[in-house]
Amino acid sequence: MKLDSGSEVESFRAEFAAFLDAHLPTPEEAHPASRSSADVPAWARRWQRTLFDAGWLLPGKPPEYGGRDATLPQQLAHLEELSRRRIYHSFNPQGIGIIAASILTFGTEEQKQRWAIPLLRAEITAALGMSEPGAGSDLAGLRTRAVLDDGGTARSSGAGSGGHFVVNGQKVWTSGAHDADVLLTFVRTDPAAPKHQGISVLLIPTDTEGVVRRPFASMAAQDDLDFNEVFFTDVRVPRENLVGPLNKGWSVAHGSLGHERTMLWLSFAERLDDLIRDAPSDEEWYATLLMDAQALRLLGYRQLGGDHDPAELSVLKLFGSEAIQVASLNALEDRGPEGLVHPEVTGPPNHMSIDNFISSWFERYARSFAGTIAGGTSEIQRNIIAERILGLPR
Repeated sequence: MKLDSGSEVESFRAEFAAFLDAHLPTPEEAHPASRSSADVPAWARRWQRTLFDAGWLLPGKPPEYGGRDATLPQQLAHLEELSRRRIYHSFNPQGIGIIAASILTFGTEEQKQRWAIPLLRAEITAALGMSEPGAGSDLAGLRTRAVLDDGGTARSSGAGSGGHFVVNGQKVWTSGAHDADVLLTFVRTDPAAPKHQGISVLLIPTDTEGVVRRPFASMAAQDDLDFNEVFFTDVRVPRENLVGPLNKGWSVAHGSLGHERTMLWLSFAERLDDLIRDAPSDEEWYATLLMDAQALRLLGYRQLGGDHDPAELSVLKLFGSEAIQVASLNALEDRGPEGLVHPEVTGPPNHMSIDNFISSWFERYARSFAGTIAGGTSEIQRNIIAERILGLPR
């Protein structure tokens, strides 16, 4: 089944395709490879700046933010064209998709100019400081403290009111932190407030005194360094780096994860297509994979028509991430002992993507767990679906 997207959308798609044909970096130009989710090599920075200047980085945004005020169906066409060509949207995905987007939504005009636009133009990179030891998926359980020193003058307004915060605590699983220039960091600013209140959001430059980043290897390889522990010891952060209102960081968190989830289903659909391409089988699981890929796209297309409850994005996130995990396990088991050969290449290389997507079957299965954790675990998605869609009691 192919949905009719209309001549306006197809014209938009054709214009973007022509742009890619004319400007896409060649395999010879695309070196070296990115080393982490906040490491953007010089060639990739030039490419992202080219997208920004032409309005193709975030086409749904206004031109001053790298877009062209595109409609939601046009934005989908843009992402589908990237997906079709296996082009990684940005080598700093959280910096573009979550952090810059959050600053544009909740930040001041000064913050947009100082942080968001440089992120979009690939002049700096960013990482997301949410998870903590003992408070991974439970953001409301975070314990990193930020004490406001405002010179003895009580204030309740947002950024730009003077003074500074003193931050102490620890984050973990902070992807790309060792290569990032700034961290969007969630901190507790009112320990006496109820659990989901008293949280604030700070932009903390990684070269600030007292910030220590320690990358550690994943189970895939000793040199696979993306995850980080980040320690804050008496870190002084200007109050002007506060994003959104003081003690109202929970709404920023929901907005940040909302930015992450809106089109996340399309990346899941792409991974399912990769499995369809790379793991052909006569077994029943492969037929289920084909149906899951089609079902996910059709569910995603529903979001384009009329008003829908944002909670429905949890259905897409849950279904897509778990379909990938099940299919990855089936592909691994279908190949028997050969599936455990590691490292290995299991799909066609592409200079505009990352090697994780074509790594060994063991690694592809191991990495599938990230999809069921990042952006809200499957358990959290089930709670949202139960309470906000099905209306079940807590």
